[in-house]
Amino acid sequence: MSKLPSVSLWFREGTSDKVYNAAVEEAKGGFVVNFEYGRRGSTLTPGTKTQTPVPLDEATKIYDKLVLSKTAKGYKPTSNGEGVSSSVAAAVTTRDQRDTGLRPQLLNPITEDEAETYLLNDDWCAQEKFDGKRMTIRKATDIIAANKKGLTIGFPNAIAVALQCVITEFVADGEAVGEVFNLFDLLDVDGTDLREKPYRERLEALTKLVGKGTKATVVAKTAIGQKAKRALMEELKAANKEGIVFKKMSAHWYAGRPESGGSAVKCKFWASASCVVSKINAKRSIEVSLEGKPVGNVTIPPNKDIPEVGQVVEVKYLYVAAVGGSLYQPIYLGVRDDVDAEECTFASQHLKYKPEAED
Repeated sequence: MSKLPSVSLWFREGTSDKVYNAAVEEAKGGFVVNFEYGRRGSTLTPGTKTQTPVPLDEATKIYDKLVLSKTAKGYKPTSNGEGVSSSVAAAVTTRDQRDTGLRPQLLNPITEDEAETYLLNDDWCAQEKFDGKRMTIRKATDIIAANKKGLTIGFPNAIAVALQCVITEFVADGEAVGEVFNLFDLLDVDGTDLREKPYRERLEALTKLVGKGTKATVVAKTAIGQKAKRALMEELKAANKEGIVFKKMSAHWYAGRPESGGSAVKCKFWASASCVVSKINAKRSIEVSLEGKPVGNVTIPPNKDIPEVGQVVEVKYLYVAAVGGSLYQPIYLGVRDDVDAEECTFASQHLKYKPEAED
């Protein structure tokens, strides 16, 4: 028998320094796919993708799918592709070719009750949480946009035209809503790295760079002080906006998402979840799941294409009645090309459950 496939992957970004090992191993009655993961140098957490032994060809397919899903998140083989199939190696190469090296700062969620702490603290400002496509823009000779994974993506020409009018080279973070790019951070300007500067200085530099903006480029409205933050929060809720973001004015910028807390957090006024399409129903409806367990059905609007089974979609909902229940009044928002199916877990989606009625 030829050597069974195995691989050691690593991921390093911001404060993250993680390893992920995967292997096909022989077991009584067939083969299993096992893995282990954790911070480099720490005790790794083991797991398996096969609860019972399966034939070698099936185990190999499960293994390839697992390795592909990890490399899609930015993990790279520690050796020269050993243990990686040609199809996975090709996907890794394609990803590397699209990798801009840009990574956004990701926010941990908080509840509306927890938001009170940030409203009272004058070192924290507030901005709208936009309901669009997160983009990091690098403008040099050309303009490149990157998604949450750092991969190049397309963006509206109106935004490109507006950004071309800014004569300075820069790297900025923001969110595109339709044909409008809402900018909320400046990371680099004319080759000067601003990431170690406090946010208040980066925001001032961003405002100076963009000026009054255009119809296609807008600096996010920022509320500073308790009164202004409360007013913005009420304004956003009254307009049925997605939520509010709080940012620490004295904090420097970092890539990725911290394990907890952080210097920037988000508070949603309504809930949404990234789910996997598990079935196509009749009458433009799909079944969506988390960890392979259905969490409801959602209708696809006439102006949107029906997604395929296995794709990740974003669904807005009021609440989940109880653990094991379905999304109540779900609304389809669209396909997520920056979220992997493995990320669609109950723990990572922070499902909003209906509060228990008081006696």
